[in-house]
Amino acid sequence: MLINRFLKTTMTALALVTAVPVLAGAQTLTMGVRAGPDSIDPHWSTLGSQAETLRHVFDTLVGVDNNLQLQPAIATSWKPTGEDSWEFKIREGVKFHNGEPLTAEDVKYSIERIPKVTGPMSTTIYTKRVKSVEVVDPYTLRVVTNSTAPSLPNDFIRLFIVPKSTGEAKNDEFNSGAKAIGTGPYKFVSWTPKGDFVAERNEDYWGEKPHWQRIVRREIPDDAARVAALRSGGVDLINYVPASDYQSIKGDGSLQTFISDSLYILNVQPVQGATLPQKVKVDGKVIDANPFADLKVRTALDKAIDRKTLVRVVLEGLGKPANQLMPEGFFGYSAELPEPQYDLKGAKALLAEAGYPNGFEFDFTCTNNRVPGDSVVCEALAQMWSRAGLKVNANALNGTVFFPASQRGDYSVQMSAWGTITGEASYTYGSMVHTADKELGLGAFNRTGYSNKQFDTLFEEGQRTLDDEKRRKIFEETSKIAMEDRALIPTVILQTVWAAKADTVDFQPRIDQETLAYLIKPAK
Repeated sequence: MLINRFLKTTMTALALVTAVPVLAGAQTLTMGVRAGPDSIDPHWSTLGSQAETLRHVFDTLVGVDNNLQLQPAIATSWKPTGEDSWEFKIREGVKFHNGEPLTAEDVKYSIERIPKVTGPMSTTIYTKRVKSVEVVDPYTLRVVTNSTAPSLPNDFIRLFIVPKSTGEAKNDEFNSGAKAIGTGPYKFVSWTPKGDFVAERNEDYWGEKPHWQRIVRREIPDDAARVAALRSGGVDLINYVPASDYQSIKGDGSLQTFISDSLYILNVQPVQGATLPQKVKVDGKVIDANPFADLKVRTALDKAIDRKTLVRVVLEGLGKPANQLMPEGFFGYSAELPEPQYDLKGAKALLAEAGYPNGFEFDFTCTNNRVPGDSVVCEALAQMWSRAGLKVNANALNGTVFFPASQRGDYSVQMSAWGTITGEASYTYGSMVHTADKELGLGAFNRTGYSNKQFDTLFEEGQRTLDDEKRRKIFEETSKIAMEDRALIPTVILQTVWAAKADTVDFQPRIDQETLAYLIKPAK
């Protein structure tokens, strides 16, 4: 098996070597990325790799800088016009790639299209506060919300704009390029699923014209193959350098590395309803009860995690222990939550108190190669829990398999990465922790069945609170409630490493980990 894997990786790397010359005439930038899009429809999925790729073709209504601070994009300005409405001024003189002028009608159409698109991970989390949309004039849009929505502009940083003429376009029409029409810095050329995404510079772009005339985003999910492609010259830049290669690349004078903290946290999500989709076994026999519905069991899982070892050994230093769902400094982060302590003895005691002195057996499903270290952390957690007397069947799956099954509710205990891309707590807590409520547009990614009326009431109050400091304190309190309940169990905050040939590119890492060709320039 090891020989076959080595041969497969080597052959993949050799194929990549001859694919595209490095910095061909300083006009083509070829990036080796761990994951690409699942569709070219910008309203199809919330996955980071999806948004990251499609930002090159489609602009968002509101923009963010490298540190997630809001900045103008298609909207040049915005302001609340009442307790339940916002006004957005639309940039004039912007043209879609097919020559059509962009107006407020196109933005209205894009907002209203999102609920009609059925993808694997609904993008309705970006429009959950929208009640209706009104065109005031060709370059003014009024958005009426279902209640006071102070964070509405934050929600719109992934609201991609497509032309109204898109009509009832299907997914295949985007994937073929027929409807892949945006206003972004690059025009769509081609896409091969699990292969290359190719785009060419938009010479009529309204913003700063990107340097590269042509870009290739090559999906190379295998870490070893991606590193080999960089070393051999098959690509100019790679993302998600694996921890196992970081030190050797850092010490290689022909290469350069870029490292940054990220906003992505690997979190464990145990189902807490009465029944489990994947049953557990006690003493080898299947039971109908759900042990994870008991806070003592969830707390035992938490206490049995040695986060410092996860960071130091498993991630080789490229991370930090996490005690909540957002990084420090984000809006709603609580400084009052204690640092989680590894307590194996305490974990065993809690399992015994819950009625499982000899532990039990359960399935644990994770993503594989979606973010740095997800599969190795998955395996490490299974080993740590086994020391507490639990038998864990760990299974790391490709995202194309994992996420649709997760949405269907197929997993009893799962782990994936989540990032608060808006920098504001309502995005995360409203998506993952609030009771699932389609009418309110909340809990769209609540995979655990967690439901706490105290949390919901307080969170909804925070969403309605315009005063920033009051809202911050409310979200800090909701953070404490969720973590004390072990609604989800955060493990580690990931750090990200990029690498390139030395002295070839000027690259500034972003906290959201996105690798955007239009922000990359040749080294001076």
